[in-house]
Amino acid sequence: MEQRDKWATKLGLILAMAGNAIGLGNFWRFPYQLASNGGGAFMIPYFVALFFLGIPVMWIEWTTGRYGGKYGHGTLGPMFYLMARESLKPKGALIFGIIGGMLAFAVSSLLSSYYYQVIGWSAAYTYYSLTGAYFGKDTVQFFLNYVANTKAVILFWGITMVLLGIAVGQGVSRGIERWVKIMMPLLYVFAILLVIRALTLGSPVKPEWSAIKGLEYIWTPNFTALKENFFEISLAAAGQIFFTLSLGMGIIHNYASYLGPEDDVVLSGLATVSLNEFAEVILGGSLAIPIAFAYLGPEKAIEGGVGLAYMALPNVFMHMPGGRIFGAMWFLLLWFAGFTSAIATYNYLVTMFEEDLKIDRKVGTWLVFVLLFLLGLPVALDSSLAYLSELDMWVGSYFLVLLGFFDVIVGVWLFKPDNFWKELHKGAFINVPEWFKPVMVFIAPLFMIILLLGNTWNYVKMGAFSVSEAYVTEVLEYDYTPEIIGLIIKARIVILIILIIGAIEAYLAIKKKYGEELEKNEVIIKV
Repeated sequence: MEQRDKWATKLGLILAMAGNAIGLGNFWRFPYQLASNGGGAFMIPYFVALFFLGIPVMWIEWTTGRYGGKYGHGTLGPMFYLMARESLKPKGALIFGIIGGMLAFAVSSLLSSYYYQVIGWSAAYTYYSLTGAYFGKDTVQFFLNYVANTKAVILFWGITMVLLGIAVGQGVSRGIERWVKIMMPLLYVFAILLVIRALTLGSPVKPEWSAIKGLEYIWTPNFTALKENFFEISLAAAGQIFFTLSLGMGIIHNYASYLGPEDDVVLSGLATVSLNEFAEVILGGSLAIPIAFAYLGPEKAIEGGVGLAYMALPNVFMHMPGGRIFGAMWFLLLWFAGFTSAIATYNYLVTMFEEDLKIDRKVGTWLVFVLLFLLGLPVALDSSLAYLSELDMWVGSYFLVLLGFFDVIVGVWLFKPDNFWKELHKGAFINVPEWFKPVMVFIAPLFMIILLLGNTWNYVKMGAFSVSEAYVTEVLEYDYTPEIIGLIIKARIVILIILIIGAIEAYLAIKKKYGEELEKNEVIIKV
């Protein structure tokens, strides 16, 4: 078996995994999810989901990835196939391999198609903060003008894409590891400096508006709001856990595949979760909402929604002493966070070309560049952002939980719970308590079944499948026009095509190496 690239250092691995998890989800998505789901009401189901979903699925994905890496695989299709054949004949295991490969390809490519755009916005706003381009202007209109400026959008998105291509093209130890060793410490430094600034703002506009009030909104449990919207807030919290920890994407499996067979996954998985939660809850939670509370007041801060980072906060920076520097620091923080996560999705796709299709890594890197450019172009050209919203609706939450569910079904149930428990503890410095085993075997998949059924029922109820007027106007919040409906249908066609390509790719990757097994329907290759 040919030698695969490995992580050069334990620190490099932990920083890469943390960089993978710490992304725009922590500093852009978390604050607006908090704001739109009742602040303290959101934090209760958030921590429940972290314990019963986040940590178990994180360990399952690390274990699956390291197991697949032992066989020379860095993509999900062959990994699922190998684990599923512990309970099923190869032909039955092939079905789960195809499902895993199909979903991972769809998530990593489609999420990248719009996630990289948002990273591009961060690059643009870093420049606009330094030059004071939005100072003295209506920040909402400034943002709308920017996304309608195709040349500017493509320029900043393109710069981000090229730098990603360079980082990933250099390989795991010489490329990804080196980039995250610089970016991750800087990200933490910027975040801590911004938090200190946020918490020392006082009440610059009105005595009753302060950053501390923002912290109170986040950390005061709101049981009334939770009771009134229990299911909706719980779904949002679980979706945020999957998004922020990069679960259900195939990319943790990919990074873990570069481990040695005895490298610890228990402690590494916990370290990843801990670094991510510190960045999200302590740093991310102490930035956008408290700053917005101090300058915009509670009402506008809570209404900030998706645009909180790009529409509400620029309004704050223009009135803040040293606003240009703090604004540039905030958006550069977002760019670093997005970039270190984007490296992981990019690397997953390159691994498909390199290992499954045997294409040279450097060639594969630029083939992925072309693929992601073509997939991202409709997002860049749509100033309404309806195409992006529709992709995020399905890929950014539903598919993540669906793939997470199959993680448990394949990695624990089909691989067999005792095999999984033994594999999890190989080379482990600490043992996972025995009482946590039922959480991984029973509670996590049950939790996800409830989420998926609840989500599906919500989609049916709001007419998502039929693109009803209520879905377009109330859920996506767009006018019900032929143009918007056309963009939604276009997004769905692209999702379907990518799923089909992902299924074919996974089938070919498995058949290439395990063709004889499939023909005889019995296990032959065993490491």
